[in-house]
Amino acid sequence: MDEKLIGLEKKVFRLQLLCGAMIALCGLFLLTGFAAQKQKFAEIDVERINIVEQDGTLRMAISNQARQHPGILNGKPLKRDGPRPPGIIFFNHLGDEMGGLVFGDNSAKKDGSAGQSGWMSWDKLRNDQIFATYYSEDKSGEYETGMKMWNRPNVTIDEQAAQYEAARSLPEAERKAAVQAMFARGGLTSERLFLGKRKDNSTMLVMSDIAGKARIRMQVAADGTPKLEFLDGAGKVVSSLPEK
Repeated sequence: MDEKLIGLEKKVFRLQLLCGAMIALCGLFLLTGFAAQKQKFAEIDVERINIVEQDGTLRMAISNQARQHPGILNGKPLKRDGPRPPGIIFFNHLGDEMGGLVFGDNSAKKDGSAGQSGWMSWDKLRNDQIFATYYSEDKSGEYETGMKMWNRPNVTIDEQAAQYEAARSLPEAERKAAVQAMFARGGLTSERLFLGKRKDNSTMLVMSDIAGKARIRMQVAADGTPKLEFLDGAGKVVSSLPEK
């Protein structure tokens, strides 16, 4: 009887080992199967999706407002005073933010009274936006839409900010001269071009110099009146069509 019991115990032990091995193999099969095969979803609810390279490098973040990525510059998350709109943030091969598409209302209101806006931009390497298209509508229904281009210096945004703060610490006369010199050599951010529709229903093309001062303005007013103006560095119109 004892020998039969011992033999039965051995068989049960072997069966347990076999079952354990089968469970482990099934688990391994399921894990590798899910990892290797593409999954298809008819619909999915998610607050944020991070698109990464095989090594984990972040290349794109698609997010709602609450979980929106703050952006990265020089490997460090950017500090922001308030929430960032929902949308898509793009990241370059260095891991820094290089632009994005954001949208939403123009305040925290959810009753539609605040209007809405959309913005898509591209950033200079380790600096800020140099090209953008946008649309902004206020609660009255008036809207502006257009394209903008900026000049930015060939330094990081941290270096640019440090140079500007150093100039601001100078006495007033020296500060003004230092800031003007920075603008003249392209050391500060300046808007170089605007093309779009204003809230007054005029359309306009404005081309500015490296200091951000408008030099050419082309406009068609809401009533259809066209105008072309050439300006000097002080903002004075030196020539126009039709002539005044």
